[in-house]
Amino acid sequence: MDFHDADDMPYGVRLAAWWSWRFLVVAAAVGVIVWLLSQLSLLLIPVMIAALISGLLSPIVNVLNRKLAVPRGLAVGFTVLGFLALVVSGLSMAGQRLSAGFAALWNQSIAGLEQVQDWLFNGPLQLTNDDLQNVIDDALGQLRSNATNILSEAISWGSALGQIVTGVLLALFTLIFLLLDGRKIGLFLINLLPLRARPAMDGAMSRGWFSLVRYVRVQLLVAFIDAVGIGFGAFFLGVPLAMPLGVIVFVGSFIPIIGALVTGALAVLLALVANGWINALIMLGVVLLVQQAESNILQPLIMGKAVSLHPLAVVLAVAGGAMVAGIPGALFAVPIMAVLNSVVKYLARRGWDDDPFVREQYGVGEDPHAPPEQPTETSPEQPPVSRRTENFANEE
Repeated sequence: MDFHDADDMPYGVRLAAWWSWRFLVVAAAVGVIVWLLSQLSLLLIPVMIAALISGLLSPIVNVLNRKLAVPRGLAVGFTVLGFLALVVSGLSMAGQRLSAGFAALWNQSIAGLEQVQDWLFNGPLQLTNDDLQNVIDDALGQLRSNATNILSEAISWGSALGQIVTGVLLALFTLIFLLLDGRKIGLFLINLLPLRARPAMDGAMSRGWFSLVRYVRVQLLVAFIDAVGIGFGAFFLGVPLAMPLGVIVFVGSFIPIIGALVTGALAVLLALVANGWINALIMLGVVLLVQQAESNILQPLIMGKAVSLHPLAVVLAVAGGAMVAGIPGALFAVPIMAVLNSVVKYLARRGWDDDPFVREQYGVGEDPHAPPEQPTETSPEQPPVSRRTENFANEE
């Protein structure tokens, strides 16, 4: 009897095998890409930050350049300098308030420590000075035994500070050129593709860029609302450092979910240290109210329409990004998902066939709103549109 291995296997087993080896190949490719990107994190993270900021500032540059006829170089310079001045002035003001507030908060912290000390000595534990001295000696012994590790950690922090400065300069340099020559950079990448694929990928990248711009605008609005809500709540409750707390909430809101949890916990902790547990409970209610309004009103109504992502997809993307790349992964997970969602949907539905942008740039595609053309006799020198489209790949 003649047996053929492939034919003798049940169809379900063969289908599962086909899917399995293809899945393994895709998973291996994704793993290699993630590993390569992790090795280039010092280069990749500043570039992605610059892309997010350029998505926010590019409409301003376009207005100055196209509406007010300002040369693009000057428009980029004015916009970047204004953005830097706004950031530096905001951080400076927050730093001054923070240093002034910590002086008063320090006195309250000392009073709180004295209450804790009084409870340790006169409360149910009934500790003595010798017991406290033994605890202090043990702590000092641990510090001495781990002096090498502490020194290595300090050196690593110094290296990390140098990397942060390098990353900031690289992000600023990249931001300037993205605002100045963003279209040229995109065309350079697209021209690396085969000729026939360029119209589709150009349209897809344009849609992805528009999704990124919408995401940054909406996230800026959501972060501002969070900062105003929690900052004013802390101010009316008498929590110290209300204005710096609002700035921290604003920055933390750009990291979905994780940023809200950390900044909310910080607001409650400040209220607990400064004003007691009752004030902290009220502050916790304010934080939960603001965050619930963001999750149930702002995110579905504003963010969902802007990036076309389900809230579950946002949560899973942030969790997966944090697991793979920590805080940078959580920061960039949602904008990457938004861009990929727009690109994949555009390519899947062949959006370049009726995209005015692609038709204007490449002369391909059909205008769905144009009146039907009357059949005319074509000359040998001018082939019809369908033939020009088919022969587009052969033109150099």
